[in-house]
Amino acid sequence: MSEEKHKSHVTETPDTSHIKNIDVTHEVSDVYVGGIAKFTVGLVVLMIASFLIVWGMFRALNSRITEPPRSPMALSEKDRLPPEPRLQGAPGFGEQLEKSTQAKNENRQSSEAKPSPLPKDPMWEIRMVHDQWNDVLKNGPVDENGQRYGMPIEKAKEAIVKQLAAKQ
Repeated sequence: MSEEKHKSHVTETPDTSHIKNIDVTHEVSDVYVGGIAKFTVGLVVLMIASFLIVWGMFRALNSRITEPPRSPMALSEKDRLPPEPRLQGAPGFGEQLEKSTQAKNENRQSSEAKPSPLPKDPMWEIRMVHDQWNDVLKNGPVDENGQRYGMPIEKAKEAIVKQLAAKQ
């Protein structure tokens, strides 16, 4: 008897094909497929109907929206611009550079024909800003009348060196 116990492993499923129970079987009435199908169709129809109702409400309420008039205290587009100097990509900055460049070109080349319009790409704006800064560093700043005032930075450095050398 102990040999029979040791022949089969504990986790092995025994063969039960010979056991028959007539009272326990599958009945056709256990699952009603027609009812499940009707429920699924009804659920889909209700989902579509609720979608259409919500969509219609959205359209109706959206059509009733009116934009309030703009407040007189609101800033205009020009007033919302940051203070000068604006960098590349800011509205109005390229036009101001173009005007100042054309004015300089007209002063320098009064006898020649008008220069062609300048390109409108970001690198043009950057180059113009660098040229403007370099001009201020080399020749000094310009006031509203176009007159140079102050001293170029290189001359200012030389003057400071001379003052320091004179003090010693």
